[in-house]
Amino acid sequence: MEHLTKNQANSTPLTPLTFLERASTVYGDSISIIYNNTSFTWSQTHRRCLQLASSLSSIGIKKGHVVSVLSPNTPAMYELHFAVPMSGAILNNLNFRLDHKSLSVLLTHSESKLIFVDILSLSLTLNALSLFPKNTQIPKLVLINDDTLAPHEIPSPPKNVNIINTYEGLVTEGDPNFTWIRPESEWDPITLNYTSGTTSSPKGVVHCHRATFIVSLDSLIDWSVPVQPVYLWTLPMFHSNGWSYPWGIAAVGGTNICARRVDAPTIYRLIESHGVTHMCAAPVVLNMLSCFNRTEPLKKPVHVLTGGSSPPATILCRAESLGFDICHGYGMTETCGVVVSCAWKTEWNKFPATERARMKVRQGVRKVGVAEVDVVGPTGESVKRDGVTVGEIVVKGACVMLGYLKDEAATWQCMRNNGWFYTGDVGVMHENGYLEIKDRTKDVIISGGENMSSVEVEAVLYMHPAVKEAAVVARPDEFWGETPCAFVSLKDELKENEIPTEKEVNEFCRERLPHFMVPKTVVFKEELPKTSTGKVQKHVLRKVARAMGSLPIPPPLLLPSRI
Repeated sequence: MEHLTKNQANSTPLTPLTFLERASTVYGDSISIIYNNTSFTWSQTHRRCLQLASSLSSIGIKKGHVVSVLSPNTPAMYELHFAVPMSGAILNNLNFRLDHKSLSVLLTHSESKLIFVDILSLSLTLNALSLFPKNTQIPKLVLINDDTLAPHEIPSPPKNVNIINTYEGLVTEGDPNFTWIRPESEWDPITLNYTSGTTSSPKGVVHCHRATFIVSLDSLIDWSVPVQPVYLWTLPMFHSNGWSYPWGIAAVGGTNICARRVDAPTIYRLIESHGVTHMCAAPVVLNMLSCFNRTEPLKKPVHVLTGGSSPPATILCRAESLGFDICHGYGMTETCGVVVSCAWKTEWNKFPATERARMKVRQGVRKVGVAEVDVVGPTGESVKRDGVTVGEIVVKGACVMLGYLKDEAATWQCMRNNGWFYTGDVGVMHENGYLEIKDRTKDVIISGGENMSSVEVEAVLYMHPAVKEAAVVARPDEFWGETPCAFVSLKDELKENEIPTEKEVNEFCRERLPHFMVPKTVVFKEELPKTSTGKVQKHVLRKVARAMGSLPIPPPLLLPSRI
């Protein structure tokens, strides 16, 4: 069989852009996007993306150029996931909630040629561009207007702003018969995403057409997404390209329900008015939905994929009692979305609700399209499958990024010569082969030589009936080195006699945790600092804890037990 080999017919580069082309044929008259009173069919979405890609090519955007986007979950944001790479360019979604200094750094680093900017982010973008170094090329601007905004919400446009066109202007001017630019290689870059910076400075993650193609289909299979689902965009599309679902929903001809704002009343309203079947949501959104003043369950179950941080079992229980069918996954920007999920076993359905929630908290097993996932020790050996021995989670497969833009050292550090991608997450492997995250490497608290998981302490804090949100970080301690410091926000509308004191929270934890894991400090805050995707910014809280200073050495008679 030596003559049987790779050829042009069997090695066409894989790309998720082909999903849109097929959707326009199979689901052409079906609704693709709904946004307030605006809707499009799949044939219209395909045509609009071709027109936009044509216009991008006509204004000088070429293969390999970076095109940035600052927008909430609007139709434009969805269409740009196809139109930008159809022009040969690299899509760079940016967090529109960044401050202008951080945004300026990312735009400079990416060498963006063009920015699509939502009308409400124009001032932010202009402030960011004003900080560009001298002799640095300023990206062109295209304005995304929004007719659904009330007049008082739209800021007055600044004078002397060089906006070359509007989004709809480019769509209108483009050629609907444009021959879109296919990748020469499936390894060509398609996206540039910046990490959320929860533990350190953001890095530019580059993914290729091959990775996004495989992960998009893998995500549909793993979540058992049927043909033509109704998908609600609560997860920001700028966050790791919406975990690949902009492309995935096109593959199954679903309906994308877009929403500029995400709050509990809006989510419930859209679920009921459009018959939503699927949505992705960070644990903070689940918490928001379960804490909302609603006792009546949903008329039909809504499938929810959650991830980003470990959801406490108490939140899962409350959300599922309202009719949300939750699947828990794990992934990173560097892995193009979710790569591990808690694949459900039918025998677990016999468990009580609390036990089912405890099982779902585990991140689970690799998805079918991921080559390998393991938990390894310091020398690269697999840890024991005992649910106790901790190690670092490592991944192999098409999902892994090409690397960090302009940062070979950081790329090498996480992708060493042994062929694994080192995630920086600490976990354990259970006897049944399901892994469970215990913490980020930087979030592990080392107290008196013992490693403790902040996630485990947080899970107990979430069990307190008055606690809405909790995060635990290390505080310096003169005797133990570090001790747990809990930052807690309380539920709204608590009665005065229901508001706990620091001592009461401490005693609550002491009844449920080993004494060395009980927070020595409890800080009450109205809100915990979060990224735009709902992850608590522990690096901010660590700074606060360090600023408190070290806890003093207690008198000898008061030295605490480590039992």
